Amino acid sequence: MFCLRVPTDPAWVALAMRDVDAVLRDHAHCEMKAASNALSLAARHPKNVALVRALAEIAREEIEHFQRVLAILEARGIDLGAPPVDEYAAELRKAASSLPRDEVGAVIDRLLVAALIEARSCERFKLLVDALAEDPARAELHAFYKELFAAEARHYRTFVDLAIATCSDEARVTARLAKLAEREGAIVAALARAADRATVHG
Repeated sequence: MFCLRVPTDPAWVALAMRDVDAVLRDHAHCEMKAASNALSLAARHPKNVALVRALAEIAREEIEHFQRVLAILEARGIDLGAPPVDEYAAELRKAASSLPRDEVGAVIDRLLVAALIEARSCERFKLLVDALAEDPARAELHAFYKELFAAEARHYRTFVDLAIATCSDEARVTARLAKLAEREGAIVAALARAADRATVHG
């Protein structure tokens, strides 16, 4: 899907369906972090008005998604819980910083890392959509993740487009994204081998 090099292990779906509440909790925290990341990036580049506007819109949508996941948790009688350690995002950022940045700057890497995170979310949400479709009792969750699957796809495209607009060199951005996608695939494969529960990215 999109730029992803390694598909999610099918075992992830079984883990997710075994404890949907845990996935929802993790999802809520992911939405908060996504909004925070977008606003943080916007604050670092205040002179690029188009970038700031686009990132602010993404942050607004991520907060809206957080509120909707929170409402689902409340309806199920589940508290939000403490934010889990996000090994996936941390390792992805570390991988980006370890690659030579001769061809792109740090802002491009942050945009592309965000794009990869959105792409992985999109892929996982599609897996949830397919699995939830088999359970009529979970029709509401199925509709919710079907909607968010489309939103994550749109966010992925927005982050890539912002990187291209900021760099003004599509070929360089595409090449950089390919390198980061390779690292992302290795991270996902490593986390899958150690996974005992399903998270949106781990």
